[in-house]
Amino acid sequence: MTSNIDSSSVVVITGASSGLGAACAVRCARKGATVVLVARREDRLREVALRVTDAGGSAVVIVADVSREAECIRVVDSVATTLGRIDLFINNAGRGNLASIENTPTEQWRSMFAVNVDSVFWLTARALPLMKKANRGHIIAISSVAGRYGHPFNAAYVAAKHAVMGFIAALRTELVGTNVHATCICPAGIITEWADATEGGSIGALYAAAIPRSRTIARERGLSMAPLTRMMSAEECADIIMSAIEGGRTNDVFTHKDTHELAVQAVQDRCTQEDAFEALWLAMRESYEQQERSG
Repeated sequence: MTSNIDSSSVVVITGASSGLGAACAVRCARKGATVVLVARREDRLREVALRVTDAGGSAVVIVADVSREAECIRVVDSVATTLGRIDLFINNAGRGNLASIENTPTEQWRSMFAVNVDSVFWLTARALPLMKKANRGHIIAISSVAGRYGHPFNAAYVAAKHAVMGFIAALRTELVGTNVHATCICPAGIITEWADATEGGSIGALYAAAIPRSRTIARERGLSMAPLTRMMSAEECADIIMSAIEGGRTNDVFTHKDTHELAVQAVQDRCTQEDAFEALWLAMRESYEQQERSG
């Protein structure tokens, strides 16, 4: 069964105040849907709401911090009471971190799981009865390629996104034979503010320093260059996501070229993958240590 979005659809999007969440909201609005925008920043949500109405949809703004269980319950109950249905739920809220494992504070570790994993569980568990009763709906979790293979200096985020993948995999087994679907989206780099808003510092800045340095390391040590993928705009990524949603039941969606192959390689031959990325991982370690020394 397909998951067509139209003027009767109710779509809930967390992390909707910017970036990928906002881009998905506009694309749903173009179908005439009612889009429930959820995030912490009311001013930014209001801006996105205007974009939604300009695109032909209806906007509902709910200010909430989905890293808190009570807030997640409030979001779903509010939608159920006022709109009576949820056809599509895009769990997009998420945040990364920057820290070596030994320097990761427990508070940062727990924060990564609260916003990236716990919110998906709390919101899904609350929304599922509504979808099951209607025998329709689609749960989307925006995971990451970091949910399929490792990256250094953001282990809390990587672990959290792996957990999201496991949660959705288990959810799918419970939904077999129904018209309620669940899908993980696994993007790589997207051009948004995300990489500079990571807890502990900007992981975007770390990559910006490490990538050129990795070329020198590769040349000096006779290593291969890491198989990096092209950064993608939020709008490009949203187009791919919406196309997958329109298809209904689908496999995990890898938005960036060659990342599915890297995910398979991580399962089949992790050593070969580590060798392929060695120059970049060494450069990241060097850049991270320089940042630590400079304070």
